[in-house]
Amino acid sequence: MAPSKTAERDARAARDRLRRYNARQSVHAHKVRRRTRDNLVWSVVAVMVIALAAYSQVLYFTVGPGVPPPAPAETADPDAEGANSEAVPDASLAEARTWTGELTLNDVTLGIEVNGEAAPQAVSSFIQDVGSDYYAGKTCHRLTDGGFFVLQCGSIDGAGTSDPEYTFGPIENAPADGVYPAGTIAMARASGDAFSNGHQFFIVYDDTTIPADAAGGYSVIGTVTSGLDQLIEQIASKGVVDAGSDGAPVVPTTITSVSVE
Repeated sequence: MAPSKTAERDARAARDRLRRYNARQSVHAHKVRRRTRDNLVWSVVAVMVIALAAYSQVLYFTVGPGVPPPAPAETADPDAEGANSEAVPDASLAEARTWTGELTLNDVTLGIEVNGEAAPQAVSSFIQDVGSDYYAGKTCHRLTDGGFFVLQCGSIDGAGTSDPEYTFGPIENAPADGVYPAGTIAMARASGDAFSNGHQFFIVYDDTTIPADAAGGYSVIGTVTSGLDQLIEQIASKGVVDAGSDGAPVVPTTITSVSVE
């Protein structure tokens, strides 16, 4: 007996449903494969970005946040212009207490606190430099804004050169996690050398992670307690010369005065 028209219609409808189902399954499988591929690609990209960021941090901070370049041979003369032949003070100068004061850069006045208990040697050095008027007129020669947010000041020649007659250590009060919050004031030093601290310091104007090197981290001497917004607005936000991310600030920056008590 020939199948009825109703049965034929039902069979065709069933075949159509099966084709549509198979088509949907095929599309779904394709989407799953594409999503898996895209997730894999983005995972690889994310890993590469993280690795590049970490490498950049290590590379930058091994030639470092304020890591001063070696002084040219001719600057080793203690009678050279701008040289400071003062001896590194005893750590007791910091009196194991908190010192408060002001640091003025151009027309921006920052309230500061330095902790003589947490970093006695570095704070003693800073206090001596303030008392001897070393910092007045020195420049902030280095600004970074490419994921690292520091303004570095106090070079003997305004170009990042260290004072060959004045170095000390060890590293004190470096954060164990490598995180330097906005407002941190820390000492610059050479890569891998815990006893290469000197006159130079850097101000962290936005949270920054600085990986430790073979010698450790950087000696945190204190914090900016007020005026950081003005520093960002008037100096840091103007950027680095030649649209770079690490170099001289577009706004020439000079230490007008420093006082602590």
